[in-house]
Amino acid sequence: MSVSTKVDYPIEVHNLSKRYDIYNKPIDRLKEIVLRTNSYHKEFWALKDFSYSFEQLTTVLLGPNGSGKSTLLRIIAGVLQATTGSVTRRGRVTAILELGAGFQPEYTGRENVLLNGMLLGIDKAEMLERMGEIAEFADIGDFFDQPIGTYSSGMVVRLAFSCATSVDPDILIVDEALAVGDIRFERKCRRRMDEMRARNKTIIFVSHNMRLVSKFCDKAVLLNNGQMIAEGPVTEIVPMYEKLMDSEEGLVANRKFDVPSLV
Repeated sequence: MSVSTKVDYPIEVHNLSKRYDIYNKPIDRLKEIVLRTNSYHKEFWALKDFSYSFEQLTTVLLGPNGSGKSTLLRIIAGVLQATTGSVTRRGRVTAILELGAGFQPEYTGRENVLLNGMLLGIDKAEMLERMGEIAEFADIGDFFDQPIGTYSSGMVVRLAFSCATSVDPDILIVDEALAVGDIRFERKCRRRMDEMRARNKTIIFVSHNMRLVSKFCDKAVLLNNGQMIAEGPVTEIVPMYEKLMDSEEGLVANRKFDVPSLV
């Protein structure tokens, strides 16, 4: 008699949905409160009944703008609350989302590193031990002790990536943020993520760079209009993604509402 063994995946997502209420005018929100009605807004479901178990692999989320990729990343990272559904995370999670997210512009890079560690639940002593490695990888020189508000976009990404990957995360979540880095830094990041892959870390990211996706990722999840339409090996899903992007259906997600950051 065989005994089935339950697998505990690093991330398990169950029936996840995210709804936004879209108002034509700001005053319409007040009208709903005063009149106790829901007739002044339209519903936009950025994500609908998404379920998936992420393995100890590198998984890319693919899909047209507005398909729900970044919404899903933010919910997994814990910075956005789902309307329905649940996420189970096992291990230390770090995330690089939109540029500069989580950084305080008036604080220095060094101070932001300590703040970032505190938000992750890492004590100050451990962050101080890792400070030299973080500063070296970021490679921003004397700017490390200058306010984040004085940084270029590339410097912000350097510091964000260094913070996220130098604290030994079990799960790394990366949005399209690396697109603003130069080629040399992109290679440096890829080497760091290759090291993480060799140590069986879980990496989830969003990218429109098919060259990088095909070379770096193990699995892909394809979304459109907030729903998963396919998942599997990158070699199988990338052609489906490219076909979708060439079709009329792949443009539908961009036509519903002009909602910032719902990619």
